Amino acid sequence: MSHLWHLRHDDQSLVLAATGGGLPRAIYWGPALSGDDSEEMMLAADRLDYTGGMMDGIPDLSICPEARRSFPGQPGMVLRAGDGTPLAPRLVHVSDARDGGVIRLTYGDADLGLTYVATFRLHATSGVIEASASLHSEVPIRVEWLAAPVLPAPQLSDEMIDFSGRWIGEFQPCHSTWGAGIRMRESRTGRSGHEHFPGLIVPVRGATNTQGQVYAFHYGWSGGHRMIAEELPDGRRQIQFGHAAGSELEAGTSFQTAPLLISFSQRGMNGCATAFQRHFRDTIIRFPDPARARPVHYNCWEAVYFDHDVSELQQIATLAADLGAERFVLDDGWFGRRDNDLRALGDWTVDPRKYPDGLDPLINHIHGLGMRFGIWFEPEMVNPDSDLYRAHPEWALGDADQLLGRQQMVLNMALPAVRDYLHDHIAAMLSQYQIDYIKWDHNRLLPMPDAAQTRGIYDLLDRLRADFPHVEIESCASGGGRIDAGILSRTHRVWLSDSNDAQERLRIQHDAALFLPACITGSHVGPRECHTSGRVLDIRFRAWVAAQRHMGFEMDPRELTPEEAGVLRDVTGWWKANRDWMMQADILRLDSADPAVIAEQQLAGDGARFVVFAGIATTSAQISQRPLHLTGLQADARYRVDLRNRDDAGPASRGEPALKSGPLELSGQFLMNHGLILPNSFPQRIWVIEGMRL
Repeated sequence: MSHLWHLRHDDQSLVLAATGGGLPRAIYWGPALSGDDSEEMMLAADRLDYTGGMMDGIPDLSICPEARRSFPGQPGMVLRAGDGTPLAPRLVHVSDARDGGVIRLTYGDADLGLTYVATFRLHATSGVIEASASLHSEVPIRVEWLAAPVLPAPQLSDEMIDFSGRWIGEFQPCHSTWGAGIRMRESRTGRSGHEHFPGLIVPVRGATNTQGQVYAFHYGWSGGHRMIAEELPDGRRQIQFGHAAGSELEAGTSFQTAPLLISFSQRGMNGCATAFQRHFRDTIIRFPDPARARPVHYNCWEAVYFDHDVSELQQIATLAADLGAERFVLDDGWFGRRDNDLRALGDWTVDPRKYPDGLDPLINHIHGLGMRFGIWFEPEMVNPDSDLYRAHPEWALGDADQLLGRQQMVLNMALPAVRDYLHDHIAAMLSQYQIDYIKWDHNRLLPMPDAAQTRGIYDLLDRLRADFPHVEIESCASGGGRIDAGILSRTHRVWLSDSNDAQERLRIQHDAALFLPACITGSHVGPRECHTSGRVLDIRFRAWVAAQRHMGFEMDPRELTPEEAGVLRDVTGWWKANRDWMMQADILRLDSADPAVIAEQQLAGDGARFVVFAGIATTSAQISQRPLHLTGLQADARYRVDLRNRDDAGPASRGEPALKSGPLELSGQFLMNHGLILPNSFPQRIWVIEGMRL
């Protein structure tokens, strides 16, 4: 007896097959199949040979590999009975169902009282496939590891790319060579983490940003995860994602993985990147008012820090509005006795010393300028020096003498009383004041991994979203420490990094675009002298790098010279004029022949217009600029391309490349295969090229 299930999209096919009542395996994942191949022939073509020194057959690399069936690699689940006895399930087919693009496969072990359900959902708009698994037991058991449905990795791949990072240095690609054994990454900090973004890219040999076959994975869970990329002794390769091992601290009868999002591309890494960008933007994110343009954002943190004065903040808001800001966010320091980061987290009432008349005078002033108002919270944390901790020390997660982080502890979000307290205090602020935006921060790691903590924060966010559907929420965790599909199904923007250094941001944004769309990726124009690097960067570079994503400012506008204010006003005006199509555009990373150039092309959904941002991060190894090849254009169409910021050409450019003088009209074929020659430039500069199909 055999079963076969086929999910097909224009860009990819995933074929699952099972024989003899066992769990299915992926016998095909790649370019879309026409449907002409017979089930019998596909199953036969996937049958492996075996030789001496092996088992008398090849155990299946199924969607949940089972140790009990002699699988030689990492199993898809590790279970124990309530008393600690190891359990070794042997799952057999119970039922299967298909409803459009959703396949639900149910398997069970009657002797152990276990039911395993795997669900595969094809999202027709983005082409992304979502896979998840659940496990149900008749009696309480302990789950040490439960993988989302396991998939094979391609044989014709020499490397895999996952992501590490740190505070102010997120999304750093790590290239690892395939070989016998395991590449394992695990985030055990209680959040997605700067250190281990839950994503993986597996390029087939020869793939680049713009060409070749690529497989990509993203695990949508905010509480820490494990990734296993294993090459078995027989040469097969498997990819597993799940919650951090051992993070289910209690025995239970029902367990669920997060969704594993997968994508295949024949257009290089950009094919997977745009699938994920569209999926985040169009399927996962639910904006309070989707028709409203993304507002230019101002955050006061790097202008005043904890030193809040109403008249000073009103002055700053007036200047920010004049520069083009449309939303003002009051950051840390407005509550309790919060004069520094040593105290008052958890005391979510307005500080009467700083705001004797409450927040109304500031909010009314901001609304009078035509801006919306947002506010900062860090609800999951508490300072030992706070009224909340003194009243409820038992609400803190972990030991009383634990190592603190930023002088704070984590509240136990698994406790209903904690969630009720936070909901009531946040709701009181949202009810009393006209607030339509929350910057939701998370500035320290958990003392131990605990999946219940993540489920608790999801519950709190879900309640607040239901009660205040007009409020937009930003996910911030010391910058990019909590970015994943799980948190983004409940929020609307991410603070990609606490670094406002445009040179650092140029690279971070470029690599984050492998997953994240522009409309949810906050990017701010920082101070002239960056507070996290000490670099002094030109306002043109800072402004255009911020204009690549959801644009904002985070500096004291009183520091700007009239010339700097004019530049910022001009770039902000350009961003506003183009945001409607840019915030819906695909971000395509360009393959630059010059490693010093970090370039991307934002292409409108209808392909009729684009903008290229070509940042010069370091000094080039060669004298002249190498041509920059564009991508994704219609080969037989003609395009008008123009250098938006040609006035920024400096003394490094002594010649007359054509774009320096005026626009060009060229075919898509020429632009993609010859490319554009840009003026020479010093490092820490950026060129902006606008294109329009004629």
